[in-house]
Amino acid sequence: MAVKRRYDSAHRQEQARQTRRAILDAAATLFVDPGYAATPLTKVAAESGVAIQTVYKVFGSKQALLSALVDVTIAGDDEPVELSERSFVAEIRALPDARSKLRRYARHLAEIHARQTQVMLALAAAATADPDAAAIWRKNMDDRRTGMTRFAAELAETGELRTDHTIDTVADVLWLAMDVHNYDWLVRRRGWSAERFQQWYVETVAAAILTNDRRA
Repeated sequence: MAVKRRYDSAHRQEQARQTRRAILDAAATLFVDPGYAATPLTKVAAESGVAIQTVYKVFGSKQALLSALVDVTIAGDDEPVELSERSFVAEIRALPDARSKLRRYARHLAEIHARQTQVMLALAAAATADPDAAAIWRKNMDDRRTGMTRFAAELAETGELRTDHTIDTVADVLWLAMDVHNYDWLVRRRGWSAERFQQWYVETVAAAILTNDRRA
């Protein structure tokens, strides 16, 4: 009987994951078009094929659903692993020089923007009128700034940063270069390839923050 209970428990957990994923997928579609403000949770429930009570049970509120959607879209999954603990961070840390680190980060950035651009632009639009969305947008900006400060410190350890730049200045450059609007304009609107975008990122950032930059 213990085996059956474990099976039932695993089955329920999988069903819960599928339900959560269905709600997030519906929100990802509807919060982009027609938009966050124009989408009541009843519509998210209908789109995901669950009762409205289930949406409230899983997420609690519309704001919490939006926040979870942003987190999952950025991470690429719903696993409880901080971005700083993801494998790409360890790969960047293992690289020997600043330019190699920028190239690896550029690849990650292109991958993350490919899946998050529409959601993040919808969040930015919603933030202009909705206080809850604005709070999530500000948190995202703060989180990005924190992440880029850590990246700046990582680059500083190579000894290749310009001596007239502080860590804060380098973090500002990194924060600006990674903004989703850059990807939206260059890739989605102007038709650049992901590879060209990555090259642009590396060349632009390297020229701004590295001393005696050698292109390789």
